[in-house]
Amino acid sequence: MSTPVAQSDQRLRVSVVLPVMNETEALRETVRQLAAGCADCLCEIVIVVARGTTVASRATIATITELVSCPVRVFEQRLPGLGGALREGFDQVSGEWVVMMASDLETDPSIVPLMIARMRQGDCDIVTASRWAYGGGFEGYGPIKLILNQLFQVVVGRMYGVRLTDLTYGFRLFRTAIVQTIRWEEHGHPMLLETLVKPLRLGYRVVEIPAPWRKRTEGTSSNNALYNIRYLRPALKNRVRPRHELLRTTSNS
Repeated sequence: MSTPVAQSDQRLRVSVVLPVMNETEALRETVRQLAAGCADCLCEIVIVVARGTTVASRATIATITELVSCPVRVFEQRLPGLGGALREGFDQVSGEWVVMMASDLETDPSIVPLMIARMRQGDCDIVTASRWAYGGGFEGYGPIKLILNQLFQVVVGRMYGVRLTDLTYGFRLFRTAIVQTIRWEEHGHPMLLETLVKPLRLGYRVVEIPAPWRKRTEGTSSNNALYNIRYLRPALKNRVRPRHELLRTTSNS
């Protein structure tokens, strides 16, 4: 079991990874709120763009440097899918902490300062947002999808022996050393679950804070209900694998 990463300096730097596909005004608003709420510790924004990223999104990216005082670093994605974007973004960050979130406002940027404040308490390695915790919630989620989501959270939480209420919300703050030493494998949206179950297996300390989810108002999502069954794969296989297989080595990095 891995030893939790110690915190030695309260003035640590925070990197934010933002995958971008078809976001414009939502991306600008996300960056604006990050700049306003995290000015004291935001050290960089790492934007990962896919081959199919729209012209409008690329034009927006070119203008957001005016919104922040920290560097905005843009990388062309090589691995496929959302998981590929996150994996490549994790490898590029230089801050001691890293935020995983969306650029479409489905993840509320105003929650990030609360995540940072919680991490600064020093008793955890990952702060994860929960839509199911009191104070969170869903806007624009269909009722059947909502029921299936809650059922999945309960089943997987019990499978891993934790009381976490939301294991699939892709909105988290990590100690960077964690994401850069784990062997990530998913390419699609199941990466959102993988980024929690592998750290849990390795013994890292995870706490939740409530956060709302609001359906995006621009662009289209690349996720769908049928695709969500693929979340079962990382849930099942990572529960039984030897811990050493979850870590990077020279040969699999």
